[in-house]
Amino acid sequence: MHASQGRSAGLGLALASAFAFGGSGVAAKPLIEAGLDPLHVVWLRVAGAALVMLPVAWRHRDLVRSRPVLLLGFGLLAVAGVQACYFAAISRIPVGVALLVEYLAPALVLGWVRFVQRRPVTRAAAVGVVLAVGGLACVVEVWSGLSFDAVGLLLALGAACCQVGYFVLSDPGSGDKAAGAEPPHPVGVIAYGLLIGAAVLTVVARPWGMDWSVLGGSTGMNGAEVPAWLLLGWIVLLATVIAYVTGVISVRLLSPAVAGVVACLEAVIATVLAWVLLGEHLAAPQLIGGAMVLIGAFIAQSSTPKAPSGPVASGVGGGGGRDVVEGELSVRRAAT
Repeated sequence: MHASQGRSAGLGLALASAFAFGGSGVAAKPLIEAGLDPLHVVWLRVAGAALVMLPVAWRHRDLVRSRPVLLLGFGLLAVAGVQACYFAAISRIPVGVALLVEYLAPALVLGWVRFVQRRPVTRAAAVGVVLAVGGLACVVEVWSGLSFDAVGLLLALGAACCQVGYFVLSDPGSGDKAAGAEPPHPVGVIAYGLLIGAAVLTVVARPWGMDWSVLGGSTGMNGAEVPAWLLLGWIVLLATVIAYVTGVISVRLLSPAVAGVVACLEAVIATVLAWVLLGEHLAAPQLIGGAMVLIGAFIAQSSTPKAPSGPVASGVGGGGGRDVVEGELSVRRAAT
């Protein structure tokens, strides 16, 4: 009974995390359309979340000495890179499309495993990649001559590539678990990733030039006026802090496979929220293509060959790799 209650609680937290992550683009796009630069919105999100997570960072301050490369990789790629590319993408293309393109990341990870690490991949994984790529072709409607903004699509692909970059950077450190060392705590990595990301984005975004008056006004959301500060609070507290924390706890209570399925719901939630709150309608072929992307991504993710070490392989043959997998799932959702 206790295990059943734990799974139920984990499923509830995973769904809450998926909903929270999936709503970030919906909350950010009105701020961008109101006059804020996408980079400024990213800076507000990351800096605000970093301030909230400061106590967590202090508690895990030993990570600065023991895992500097991992923290730097998380901050540059999984936080600054992914979110900057994603928010820039949604300023040019629909939220649902940007997120679906980003869900090519598991397929890209599989390509890294096959062609760079030269490890064999399963037939099921190859089928997943084909499904994901075919679904992407439907999402962007290639038969219409690529009707979407090409720059926006490239930015969304950039977000997916940044996720792959984090997997590659974190691969060497994951061997510590096999050697008997304690892996880095995922929430601590998230906290320092946000701090490093905020520092990098401060230099890049130059928030002192931001039009701060936008935050004191209202923004349009599908015909309704919503206070800008409310949307900012949504992005910082709900779509970042709460989303990360509930996501990490849910993976502790669920198996990685189940958590991976729930993670795929984020793109669906984002598409539905964009439809309802922003009036961004997707055509039937795009919805079918989106389903193909999600199914293909999940197959590719769950079929990646296992290796003695490395989060790229999603090695969970026992409890040993659980902390690493928690970090993976959090990273995969960092841009949403």
